Amino acid sequence: MTELICQDLGRMPYGEALEIQHRLVREVQAAPDGPAYLLLVEHDPPVITTGRRPCDKHILASPLQLACEGIQVHATRRGGSVTYHGPGQLVGYPILRLSSIGKSVRAYVHALEEVLIRTMDHFEVSAHRAEGMTGVWAGEAKIAAIGVAVSRWVTYHGFALNVATNLSHFGLIVPCGLMRKGVTSVSRCLWRPVGMEEVKPVLVEAFKQVFGFEEAVRTAAGGCATGGTPALGRAFGKQGGQWGSTGKQRQFQVPGSKFQV
Repeated sequence: MTELICQDLGRMPYGEALEIQHRLVREVQAAPDGPAYLLLVEHDPPVITTGRRPCDKHILASPLQLACEGIQVHATRRGGSVTYHGPGQLVGYPILRLSSIGKSVRAYVHALEEVLIRTMDHFEVSAHRAEGMTGVWAGEAKIAAIGVAVSRWVTYHGFALNVATNLSHFGLIVPCGLMRKGVTSVSRCLWRPVGMEEVKPVLVEAFKQVFGFEEAVRTAAGGCATGGTPALGRAFGKQGGQWGSTGKQRQFQVPGSKFQV
């Protein structure tokens, strides 16, 4: 397995983070045996992004209203429809070769959902997939969105987990093009403030487990520790060769992939 380098970008405008993704995609394409990357970022100023699907009607706010709220709009080449990114939301951009999971985009998206579900398990938030829809849900509300892109078998874009997000901003759009579906956050589910630094090491550890990386090498300050997280180890103790979730047996096989945890 190649090395995983975790870069914590802190708070950063969307355009700057996209430039970093493009640079790393070219780097991974040029070096098949080189490292994989996981970028973690909060987007500030807040931004609405559109995917490859035509979705102008899913932006409900006028340009003037968005300007008054300080929200930018960016068109992207990822899958999916309209979504929102802003402070309090943990966005992850994995840059890796799909060959490590069998070159299946569906398997890759499934694995990202598993990372997010395991992260929520650690906080005792019951999260799940919803049939026919991409992302992760807590009850009837979406807590994490996924929209990926692939260039020459290298992934970019990724996932967005609502940690302590301003959920009122989702009222400016039809999130992911899903009518009459709510959104929630980790803080709302737990009825307490949840800091980003609580979530980052847990998510990185879950990412390592699902994708089979032994270590995550930190290249910037802020929460991507190289070692395992003791609290996460308790939540995901090994049980009979399988990774259990908060004491319950669960085996995870990514469809069409070459790995199992």
